[in-house]
Amino acid sequence: MLAGSHVALGAAAWIAAAPHLGRPPLDPEALALAVLGGLLPDIDHPKSWVGRRLRPVSDIVARIFGHRGITHSLLALLGCGWLLRQGVLPPRWAEPLVAGYLSHLLGDLLTPQGLRLLWPMRGTWALPFCRTGSPFEPLVVAVVLVAAWTTLAEPPDPRAALRRFGLCLGCAAEAPLPLPPRPPPPPKRRLAGQDGQGAIARAAADG
Repeated sequence: MLAGSHVALGAAAWIAAAPHLGRPPLDPEALALAVLGGLLPDIDHPKSWVGRRLRPVSDIVARIFGHRGITHSLLALLGCGWLLRQGVLPPRWAEPLVAGYLSHLLGDLLTPQGLRLLWPMRGTWALPFCRTGSPFEPLVVAVVLVAAWTTLAEPPDPRAALRRFGLCLGCAAEAPLPLPPRPPPPPKRRLAGQDGQGAIARAAADG
């Protein structure tokens, strides 16, 4: 899939996974890490978006392992599990990174090129729903995004994420004004003659 599709799939993966991890789905930091994870497997392709920005590392990885090699295999999945279990990174970083990474592998699995899951063996695994760059690819990505959003029990309010960066200009105006405190209740007034009647009643009780 194209880089834009992997960006969308990485975000969708985090939106779907975050509530199960007790994390806010629209946290900007986590979404950015999920998008990075969604692009990271293509470090084995020097002409990819992430490959161009991580040269010469991507050149070395491509020369040794080839495209859709070790970074797109079961070994990469094991590496994701190791990253989560060993605490090399804080969970707030590792969880969205891994979610995005897995979304990339799922996206590539939906193309005819598939994945060499048993790398270094040559066989590929694929569920060929769409070709990379085809008009059908954005439709598949859109369906995944909608499916991720509908899994949420309560759709999150995007204004919370915007407030964090001071971008929600209308949020303050929309916020309800605090209600004024209630005044204390007025003291009860005694009617004339009540004190005398109370004294007579107490005297009769004592007699």
